[in-house]
Amino acid sequence: MSFFQSKYIAVVALLVAVFLWSSSFIALKVAMAVYDPMVVIFGRMILASLCFLFFIPSFKKQAIQKGDLKWLAFMAFCEPCMYFIFESHALVYTSASQAGMIVATLPLLMAVSARFILKEKLSKKTLSGFILAVIGGIWLSLSSSSTEASPAPMLGNFLEFLAMCCAVGYMTVLKKMTARYSALYLTAFQAFMGAIFYLPLLALPSTTLPTVFDPVAVWTIVYLGVCITLGAYGLYNFGMSRLPANQTTAYVNLIPVFTLFMGWAILDETFTSMQFAAAGLVMSGVIMSQDRKMSS
Repeated sequence: MSFFQSKYIAVVALLVAVFLWSSSFIALKVAMAVYDPMVVIFGRMILASLCFLFFIPSFKKQAIQKGDLKWLAFMAFCEPCMYFIFESHALVYTSASQAGMIVATLPLLMAVSARFILKEKLSKKTLSGFILAVIGGIWLSLSSSSTEASPAPMLGNFLEFLAMCCAVGYMTVLKKMTARYSALYLTAFQAFMGAIFYLPLLALPSTTLPTVFDPVAVWTIVYLGVCITLGAYGLYNFGMSRLPANQTTAYVNLIPVFTLFMGWAILDETFTSMQFAAAGLVMSGVIMSQDRKMSS
């Protein structure tokens, strides 16, 4: 396979991945309207893990190399473990559309993390874009009033921001691990670790176990487990293994656009003129941060 063919396939994989991720905000809102967040997340993790059982024979050929277990464990702890704790609770308090806008800060967080952790250069333009996007996110939260879909938007948006911080840890380690393990193997490791992590959380007094069978909510959890946890993460991990990290994180910028449209079309969510202005500020900061000289 030529370089251009490989790059084209990676781009398609990333586009499908971010579209699926965008739909996950909508699916989570639907499922958590019926079931406890911990039940929903465990359900998607265990379903994805069951799908990966078919690939165990091929995984035996990829033994974990010396010193990598701690990095793989940290990657999975960041995402899906802590990431989904923050995101699932975020969507209890804020709308899917607003959560999608907060996701737009992820590429900027990655740039800042690379500057202080990996000692990569950070241009003034990128830093200015980061500050602008953060201000936009705060404005979006402050301008949001409580509704049935978002009873505490400020808290929900802050929890979503913490989820993005976890995503930074996941993506940073992932890029390092793709040099030694396949995208399928890394996705499976995340799913298995997620299922193990969330199983004991079902026993917490704060977790409400299911008492009814809701077909829509159940099929939504199946969609989250198979199409999102298995499909979106697998496709993104594949794209990450073929393209530079600064290019792959840029595709995350499409998530708020997709989520905003799906939130309006499926959940009947709307933005006020003030919220649109704040969302525009977030996107302006993201666009400003795309310093081509730094990423070339």
